[in-house]
Amino acid sequence: MAAQKQASICLLFSLLIISLYKSSQAAGIAIYWGQRTDEGTLADTCATGNYQYVNIAFLSTFGNGQTPVLNLAGHCNPSANGCAGQSIDPSAVYIPTR
Repeated sequence: MAAQKQASICLLFSLLIISLYKSSQAAGIAIYWGQRTDEGTLADTCATGNYQYVNIAFLSTFGNGQTPVLNLAGHCNPSANGCAGQSIDPSAVYIPTR
């Protein structure tokens, strides 16, 4: 009985160690794009391959019934002239899973 209990504890401990190792390998680097004019285009940022996630949303106004306002610094002005210049082919921003 004691040997069976010890084997069960060893098995559970081993599974815990494996699960911790696997989860530590799952994280990816994320970046906010759109707040610095010197950061280049969205396509350039994606093409570096440095990031698994590129967050484009930066709302300067939101909540309390307000209309959300997207702020992309000097890249474009969505409320005035649109952001067609930042539109890119979706395959340019696809980042394959590793």
